[in-house]
Amino acid sequence: MPWCPACDRFLSPSTVTTTGTCPRCGGAVDPGKASAASASAPAGGPDDPDAEPTPGSAGRRRREIPWHVKALLGVLAIYLGYRTFQGLEWLVGQL
Repeated sequence: MPWCPACDRFLSPSTVTTTGTCPRCGGAVDPGKASAASASAPAGGPDDPDAEPTPGSAGRRRREIPWHVKALLGVLAIYLGYRTFQGLEWLVGQL
């Protein structure tokens, strides 16, 4: 996380200027670990099959949703469907 000691605040990596200075005060920014991955990235670019994906890149692998979350969502859908059916049945009974 980039840090500006003059402003005494953290900066997002996209707000740091290309010269590595703070956009607010113009002082030097401590890059932290955010710049380490992009500085060591291969020069091959995004089409290089040997290149490791960098944070924020389109080449990131998507994680699969765990089975227990899928089961929880399934049970929740069944429960809400049942409660909707009960509500509609009650509403028809009131008319």
